[in-house]
Amino acid sequence: MTQHNSRALSLSALTALELTPPQMVECAAQAGYDYVGLRLLPATDQEVRHEIVGDTPLRRETLARLRDTGIKVLDVEILRLKPETDVTDYKPMLETAAELGARYVLVAGNDPDEARTAERLAQLCDLAKPLGLSPSLEPMPWTNAKDITQGARIVKAAGRGNTGLIIDPLHFDRAGSSTEELAALPREYFGYVQFCDGPAERPTDLETLLFQARCERMIPGEGGIDLAGILRALPDHLPLSIEVPTEQWAKTAPALERARKLREATLDLLARIYAAG
Repeated sequence: MTQHNSRALSLSALTALELTPPQMVECAAQAGYDYVGLRLLPATDQEVRHEIVGDTPLRRETLARLRDTGIKVLDVEILRLKPETDVTDYKPMLETAAELGARYVLVAGNDPDEARTAERLAQLCDLAKPLGLSPSLEPMPWTNAKDITQGARIVKAAGRGNTGLIIDPLHFDRAGSSTEELAALPREYFGYVQFCDGPAERPTDLETLLFQARCERMIPGEGGIDLAGILRALPDHLPLSIEVPTEQWAKTAPALERARKLREATLDLLARIYAAG
């Protein structure tokens, strides 16, 4: 079993969404992370949009911070596959991701037609391959790629070597997925895993489900999700992308303080998991 301290940790964009991409890089470096995740395109229309795609001052500043700190970009967000999506529209974002040295691109399935989603994912992979990128699907219970079983079907149907699944413990748990299902999936589907915790009790309505996911996650080890089981069902070398958006905590503690606390809590939890064998 790999030692817990050899597992790379990344600071996810959603954990400190108040920061600009260069500030994210700085925060990840100061808090002791190996990687950072950057949001190049907003997830919703209400969210702030950073002018980082293309040759912009913000992209140049981000590149300079990456060089100065030695932090690497693990993943970028977020591409949505909708019924009307033309994947070539995402080419500038993919080119910026490659320029920043990213490895993975987070993809959400927002199309009820599963076959079309797989076809679009394949097209996206073909665009991304020369750039060294892996567009990976993140199943979320409120999207059209609801759980890991459906996500795995889409990835398999896409038939490309540079795609896979992103497991988010909160979505995994809320979708009712099992660690047995997870352990049975092809190992090559997984490049990294998101990491967070949440209340053991599952929300019964969509509003609460979304609010918990976007605004009220818990520090790893402080909630009721079977994080040890999820990690044991996955390859043990995967980097962990710590994704813990917390609206209330963010009002009282700056991003750097939260990032440090999350990193320490994750390392403590990993030590306990590995000690238990």
